[in-house]
Amino acid sequence: MGNSIILVVIWVERSLHKPMYFFLSMLAVSDLGLCATTLPTVLKLFWFNAREIHFDACLAQMYFIHILSMMESGILLSMAFDRYVAITNPLRYTAILNRATIVNISVGLVLRAIIVLIPAPVLIKKLRFCEASVLSHSYCLHPDIITLSCSDHRINSILGLIVIIITFGFDSVLILFSYVKILTTVLGIASQEERVKALNTCVSHICAVLLVYIPMLGVSIIHRFGKHVPPVVHVVMGYVYLLLPPVLNPAIYCIKAHEIRTHLVYIFKKISTNVY
Repeated sequence: MGNSIILVVIWVERSLHKPMYFFLSMLAVSDLGLCATTLPTVLKLFWFNAREIHFDACLAQMYFIHILSMMESGILLSMAFDRYVAITNPLRYTAILNRATIVNISVGLVLRAIIVLIPAPVLIKKLRFCEASVLSHSYCLHPDIITLSCSDHRINSILGLIVIIITFGFDSVLILFSYVKILTTVLGIASQEERVKALNTCVSHICAVLLVYIPMLGVSIIHRFGKHVPPVVHVVMGYVYLLLPPVLNPAIYCIKAHEIRTHLVYIFKKISTNVY
């Protein structure tokens, strides 16, 4: 509901048709996609106690979960670039982040995720699995599936690590670099009030980055190095990784983004007036 409300507000209010809010819309769409991808098996398990999933369905779910997670990382990088341009070069902001640039970035993010992850399900299909194949989560993740294999899965594990490094690792380094440049620019601003105002526009994005990267890093570390960790830790971290960002991102942006909050209140008042 939170992500849907953000999409509706941005769609309805023409004043929000800016690069920053377009990227926020993409983040909301990716969050909704993650929920929609995991929801079928989660509901099947907890509502109907159906504990089995077909192998091909599991691979498809795994593929889309990782595609959407990778797209989310790319969107956060795009939002960091947006803040970097807005603060360091405000006069050329609309010229640099024009419609063509935004479309190219969006298409590039989707193609990167699709192409980089194609080998993962193909290599998993070549593995041999034992009879007792019990996943750690109520959905399918790449590291969780390959650990159930009875055959050598080192190539799959190395591939997964390479994908994480060239996508999430690369994105996180560029995000960090963007904020170093932003901080350098902000510290050069004479007015204390202007410095606070400039940094305040970045708070929501920083919170979103931490919400995505910390749980993702935790899940990756536990799956690769936490073989002796209690199973409940795997389960909890898995749900935190996929469900916490979609829940909290709308709350963070509605609280911190003044324009969204203002238009949201206006829309609800208008609806209330029409109803009564």
